[in-house]
Amino acid sequence: MAVAFADSSIVVLALPDLYGAFDTSIVGVSWVITSYNLVVAVTAFLLVPLVDRIGVSPLTRAGLVLFFAGSVGCAAAWSLEALIAFRCVQGLGGAALLAGALALLGRLVGSPARGAALWTAAGTLGAACGPALGGVLTQLFDWRSIFAVQAPVALVALVAALEAHVPAGPPREGPWHGLFTPNLALAFVFGALVGALFLAVLLVITVWGLSPIVGALVVSALPAATLAVRPLLRELSPRAAAAAGAALLAAGLVALALLPAVSNVIVAVALGFCGVGLGLAVPVLTRAAVTPEAGLVHSGTVTVGARHAGLVLALALIAPLLTHELEQGGERAMLGGTKVLLDGNVPLTKKVPVALDLRDALEEAPKGEVPDLAEPFDSRGAGSDTKLRRLRDDLIGTLEGVITRSFRSSFALSALFAAFALLPILLSRRAVPT
Repeated sequence: MAVAFADSSIVVLALPDLYGAFDTSIVGVSWVITSYNLVVAVTAFLLVPLVDRIGVSPLTRAGLVLFFAGSVGCAAAWSLEALIAFRCVQGLGGAALLAGALALLGRLVGSPARGAALWTAAGTLGAACGPALGGVLTQLFDWRSIFAVQAPVALVALVAALEAHVPAGPPREGPWHGLFTPNLALAFVFGALVGALFLAVLLVITVWGLSPIVGALVVSALPAATLAVRPLLRELSPRAAAAAGAALLAAGLVALALLPAVSNVIVAVALGFCGVGLGLAVPVLTRAAVTPEAGLVHSGTVTVGARHAGLVLALALIAPLLTHELEQGGERAMLGGTKVLLDGNVPLTKKVPVALDLRDALEEAPKGEVPDLAEPFDSRGAGSDTKLRRLRDDLIGTLEGVITRSFRSSFALSALFAAFALLPILLSRRAVPT
């Protein structure tokens, strides 16, 4: 279950590799994430009236088989189109698995309440841990290993699913009127997570040039904070926890939008705020949205759809916005870098060879990879030439700063999603009880 939830974001740290491997665009590569979440959302909503007729046991087992097949296909994908198609198969399986597993977990652990708690924890921590896990696998092996590892996990889970059987019952008609507002809040919260799980990773990996493992270390501040804040839930009222969580998530994203400098520490702290917000808001909102009165399986399926619908909506808005801003930022970076080179206190006899080397590095860099802009300076003696070294640092700092600022609008839009989550939490008593 945690792996199925993590698949919403597990490939984020591999996006630069996919970007280069398949010679695509930011919008194109974003569909590797969007396709999975879109299929999960649509399938979950379609399953709501069918769960009782199908039965959660066969539904979950079929979901695991599809998830296994999709994982194998993704690992063997030969093109971006094939990868997206197999991600859709994964999404079909993931929706069926997540819809049925709530009841099966209750049967396996002997308590529906404990099963629901495990289901909620898996959803929260799985989504938060996805990027870090994907980054480690990408660094140690390659992006295909992310999916290769998931296939045996699905088979082992299938063994567990075969051990539990929940008999099909009559169609359940529960009170649905109280479920809209907590699910709306969850949709906005998960939409906001696009900033923390998608934009932040692209920034530190693609722009700042961190390796996937170092990037995973920075991003791991989010799941670490999510886990660390859990004891605080017992001290706060549900509404206070949910409101504080949405506000902290928004604050963390605003901090990312207003980064004063290139700093892994500041990004980690901001993601820590996002993680605390996630850890406070999601468990409370999930408990409000998944209720025995409406049927755990039915309400849980609706909640799965709402979470992934929020992710899809945010990706659909943020990916083209980021693409536009990066195009504008690239032009500003070129102008700013040229000015730094012209103004640098370095003899022309050294500037010209460095400028030519920089041109070659930019032209020869594989798509999706940031060229090593320090190498032309280092090969021309920056290690012993203080002026050349200062010019190198000024140029790299200028370029990174301009591109980093290109992410501001997208981070701000993500923060707006978190702010919108506050509206149903604070204005409706049905969203979260006091």
